[in-house]
Amino acid sequence: MASVEQISLPAAASADALWSALALHARAWLARRGLDARDAIVLLPFSALLAPARSAWTRLGGWQPRVETPLTLAATLGPPPAAALGPCSGDPTTDRLGAAMLLRRQAFGAAWERRDAAGFGRMVCAVVEAAQVLRSAAFARAPAARDAFWAEVRNATTAVVGPAATEAALLRLAVEWAAAAGAPATDRLFAHHPEAWLVLRLGGPDPLAEALLGHGGIPSLHLLADPPPDDPFAPAAAASSATPQLFRLRCDDFEAEAQASAATIIEALNAGRTPVALVALDRELLRRVRALLARARVPLLDETGWLLDTTRAAADVVALLRAALPQAGQDARLEWLKTLPGVAAVDLDALEAVWRGRRHVLRRSEAERLWRRAQAWLAPLQAQGQRTLAEWLETLRACLQADAGFERLAADAAGKQVIAALGLDAEPPWRPLADAWRTELAGLLAWVESTLADAPFLPSPDAGAQVVLTPLARAFGRPFAQVVVPGADEIRLGRIESPPSLLGDALAARLGLDHAAARRQRQRLALAQLLRMPHLTLLRRRRDGDEPVADSPDVEWLLLARERAGAPPVRLLDWQPPEIAVPLRPVARPQPSAPEALPAAISASQLEALRQCPYRFFARAVLRLDEPEELEVALVKRDYGTWLHAVLHHFHSRRDAGVPDAQQLRQAADAVTLEQGLDAAELLPFRASFDSFAPAYLDWLRVREGRGWRWQSGEADHRLTAPVLAGLRLQGRLDRLDQGPGAATELLDYKTGSAQALARRVKEPLEDTQLAFYAALLGGAETLSAAYLALDDAGAPREIEHPAVHHSAAALLQGLAGEWARLRQGAAMPALGEGPVCETCESRGLCRRDHWSPA
Repeated sequence: MASVEQISLPAAASADALWSALALHARAWLARRGLDARDAIVLLPFSALLAPARSAWTRLGGWQPRVETPLTLAATLGPPPAAALGPCSGDPTTDRLGAAMLLRRQAFGAAWERRDAAGFGRMVCAVVEAAQVLRSAAFARAPAARDAFWAEVRNATTAVVGPAATEAALLRLAVEWAAAAGAPATDRLFAHHPEAWLVLRLGGPDPLAEALLGHGGIPSLHLLADPPPDDPFAPAAAASSATPQLFRLRCDDFEAEAQASAATIIEALNAGRTPVALVALDRELLRRVRALLARARVPLLDETGWLLDTTRAAADVVALLRAALPQAGQDARLEWLKTLPGVAAVDLDALEAVWRGRRHVLRRSEAERLWRRAQAWLAPLQAQGQRTLAEWLETLRACLQADAGFERLAADAAGKQVIAALGLDAEPPWRPLADAWRTELAGLLAWVESTLADAPFLPSPDAGAQVVLTPLARAFGRPFAQVVVPGADEIRLGRIESPPSLLGDALAARLGLDHAAARRQRQRLALAQLLRMPHLTLLRRRRDGDEPVADSPDVEWLLLARERAGAPPVRLLDWQPPEIAVPLRPVARPQPSAPEALPAAISASQLEALRQCPYRFFARAVLRLDEPEELEVALVKRDYGTWLHAVLHHFHSRRDAGVPDAQQLRQAADAVTLEQGLDAAELLPFRASFDSFAPAYLDWLRVREGRGWRWQSGEADHRLTAPVLAGLRLQGRLDRLDQGPGAATELLDYKTGSAQALARRVKEPLEDTQLAFYAALLGGAETLSAAYLALDDAGAPREIEHPAVHHSAAALLQGLAGEWARLRQGAAMPALGEGPVCETCESRGLCRRDHWSPA
């Protein structure tokens, strides 16, 4: 190998000065060695640096060397080699299919897939990640050095016995799979013979480019533009006169940081400092900044992109597959139908109303016709059994074409990339692997989701964009007039966490692979390189939610280096959003009045709402607003209560003296479960509670019947039109009436809530609306008693009596009569905005409780 010379470039010069220095030093070195510049090659770390470097050579005049990156140079030396199917290729889609096939050939892998398909998928991803890391590391070495590298890797990944044996076996499998990979296109670089290699180190080492230094006896120059790794900020701090205008802004929270970032960019554009770099450290924050810039009509060039699975096009494809699953619910089907452009919103609303079981649906026939068409679209995907992945993709394409979905995707920028990623438009290179893998529809959905989650989407640049959204590792060395770095805090510009990997951080460091410490060092060097820019603004927030956030350790290191060098301090400014004068528009407490729209009948729950908050009654009973429930939700305590009500009614209404009560109660539970279409497995926890409740209930019933009480009726509707109410009708459904000794009657209301809460409710009888209301429905006779029957308490069943309920019923009727007369005369129904009812009130957003202005 030829000797490699090194030249250190100014570590604190501006970006323009850096490229001028590179061209001058390179030309002088070539002249000193008697080498022809025309046949020399300069290698840069990434392609965005090609333009400023070539411009510097152009300004210098004379013959110029080729200025390339390793990848752009390799592309000019010939077409890429054909990828062989089987070994690790570096392509995520191909490698996932290949790794899955490789693991299925192993006995433990096939058994794992049968036992845990999701876990098998994670295992495939882990093998692919490890193999691709090893493959990249091997290809960054000269071909002659790879055998030694693979020998070192094999020695470091020996068999392990114990808890980590499975991971060790998977890692060894990944090693051999990666070692079988064919030669990459970049191997042409090692066979190429330029007059000289000149390699620039900027932002950390480039293993592939630096492996070419001295290779084959070719004269080589290593141009070092990085500061010392152990003190990266010292050169910039020492050259304080050359230090950029450095600003630090502290914002209150996430939204303030996004607004400050957008405002800083707009201020730079207005001042003519263009182009501007917006550094991507926090994807969530950057989405908000993008939205703010779009609102201000600031064009943008996005070099980071986002994952394809976050696009609308990908969501539409996934929605179709989820709707076709055999276990798909109505929510998934509605979500898919909403993606179809030819479906009228009124028909979708009608279909949802039908599925909710509503009786009167105006467009019922149109809704049913829509669902029949949708079922025909889904039918090809719903055929039972396994198919090859290639067959599934052909079926998916046909289903998309049936509802014009394929044309919509092809007309959309992200949709085109979805089609290409899934191989729906042409024969993909991994087609033979797709022909060999058989799966069910759920497997196809998992494959589509993982494929789209790995594929990046880069949007087309806006016309005339002067703002460039770029990662930190690509922001330096470029002719930016200002760089804006939101997220310069201890989390986003601080800790580097290693993702779960078969390799592990310690093993990666031992083998010279990428690891957390190396990534941390590159991040620190990138920040140091940003100090070459004429204007640099670092932003951070005070807190993430409730957690305080501090400065990045690198920023603190930078400040300490400046202090030691005697540079002027950089103040941390608290950013305040610009203020504008707006007219005061206080939000007043609503006090509606609707004497002509009052209902003709009210229920116990509506009367309770009137007493708790008149505005809640206005929303429920006058406006008749109803908060729709989710179409599909897991069974909750309220569902258990509904089921238990029905079970007890079924038991008592069909009770047969000739059959044991315990048997009848179990049969009633089974019958109601079937009638209500409940999933027995989902009901299992509640059924277990019922099995312990049933014997206690039968014991309570025997004691009660021993005192002379007998079940009379249940789930019966009652109405009352009392003269005192002047036409207002009360209505309600009573859980249970029992007939007692003599002419006694007792009203029982089943409850599955807290017995203590029920006891507190009846402690002040006039505050208990429900039993008093039901007693009024029954006439409020003195022989009537009423009680709550707690069914889900530790001592259930437990009776909690409302004392002298006939007095409460009479007081309720008298109070309601006066209140109703006031409402009919136009009295207001104000929002009270106080008490625990506000915490769970569904009308809180309607009354604007959280926005009222002080009186």
